[in-house]
Amino acid sequence: MTVEDALAALESRLRLLEDEREIHRLVARYGPLVDDGAAEDVAAIWTDDGVYDVDGLYMSGRADIAAMVRSSAHQGFIAGGCAHFQGPVHATVDGDSATAASYSVMILRRDGSFVVQRATAHHWLFARTDDGWRVRRRTSRALDGNADAHRLLAAGVRGHSFVEDGGA
Repeated sequence: MTVEDALAALESRLRLLEDEREIHRLVARYGPLVDDGAAEDVAAIWTDDGVYDVDGLYMSGRADIAAMVRSSAHQGFIAGGCAHFQGPVHATVDGDSATAASYSVMILRRDGSFVVQRATAHHWLFARTDDGWRVRRRTSRALDGNADAHRLLAAGVRGHSFVEDGGA
């Protein structure tokens, strides 16, 4: 192996690590921002035409996502005390696109205690943009026995698109 080949291999490995780190940080950013009610910052995680599909709520584009954060239901969660905790992300990067799977829990304050309101499975599609990695699509299903929740996790871990694989 030549020095040039070794450097090219090292650059490729470093870019993959940097891409994975940026994707992990992008997902980790969601919880604190949505719990702060930062609607525009939450929406900026997505591409302009990004989709957020979560059990009966389908948002298409940044305006829809920002409106969800501003909604009275979401603002009520914030006022009462909440935490959207995002678990580790398993990401597969393929050039300028990536697929991932992750879990989250939504914790709400109720009657002086904190309770897990929801446990959710997520399938993510990402795109590299001029502004860095952004979410193209996030499909989320409650882990309530729904078979789609498990199918989307399996697709994400395998680096497959849930939508294209016949998911929801």
